[in-house]
Amino acid sequence: MRATRLISLLLLLQAREGMTAAELARELRVSERTVYRDVQALSAAGVPVYAEHGPGGGYRLVDGYRTRLTGLTREEAEALFLSGLPGPADQMGLADLVTAARLKVTAALPAAFQDAPTRVSQRFHLDIPGWFTDVDPPPALSALARAVWQDLIVRMRYRARQREVTRTVQPYGLVLKAGTWYLVGRVDDDYRTYRVDRVLSVEPTGEVFNRDVSFPLATFWAEHGARFVASLLTDRVTIRLSPTGLRALRYAMEPPAARQAYAAAGEPDAHGWVTTELPVESIDVAYTQLLALGPEVEVLEPPRLRARLAEAAQRLIDLYRTPITGDPKRE
Repeated sequence: MRATRLISLLLLLQAREGMTAAELARELRVSERTVYRDVQALSAAGVPVYAEHGPGGGYRLVDGYRTRLTGLTREEAEALFLSGLPGPADQMGLADLVTAARLKVTAALPAAFQDAPTRVSQRFHLDIPGWFTDVDPPPALSALARAVWQDLIVRMRYRARQREVTRTVQPYGLVLKAGTWYLVGRVDDDYRTYRVDRVLSVEPTGEVFNRDVSFPLATFWAEHGARFVASLLTDRVTIRLSPTGLRALRYAMEPPAARQAYAAAGEPDAHGWVTTELPVESIDVAYTQLLALGPEVEVLEPPRLRARLAEAAQRLIDLYRTPITGDPKRE
């Protein structure tokens, strides 16, 4: 552990020419006291590192010194492709590998290009989780990530609806979708998807599986997502939309449902309203979604959904017809 940290410290100084103890401590996630001890250890090992005092000072390497410790390990090379996703990499327990790989690549760059990582980080940032979501990683994530990297068969306890099940899984890949982690695994000859936050325990069996290298994780996930959404949209409603409602439909409904509704839309009438068929998950869900469009949508079928929206509209009329008194609670 300390040897890895010493190499990282050395590569940081080589890549950035000079850093303060506080900056090094922040990058290495240690205390400044640990940085002082590590610098002394490097100096004792013959690394020409020295301290500059005063404003703009810090630790530096003697001009012209270049370490040859820039070769990537296999794990670092693989982790390098996650360097643009620091949050997910950290959640999977790969942050140290990603940092080491990034430092080695930076140290190997010509001096004129070594500001490239800083320039990119100052200009672009990828924030994966959605708003108002729990960003803490699922407890089983790091164990599953290790199994995925090492092709280890695992025995997994999983919460499926109201019951617990145990599955022996070949973990093929992890997918992060809108802040939620999913495991794509092979059970017998079937590829399945599991939410990682519902995994209760992970136990390696000690066996390694032979990965099907032709398995396309990204393609499987895209097709799985499309099938999942299609399986939800099992009901249909007929609606009329104003021009404003037609534009807003994509924000009120799932994208596949909105796309089908746009494709099925007829010609606008004299007022610009169009009639179309909309796939929905259920009448209850459709009620909530269409309510958001207010007077820009009219339900034609089924009658019970039309009646529910008419009732909601009447309640709104009654609510706003009552004058506001001096008491906000309306005595």
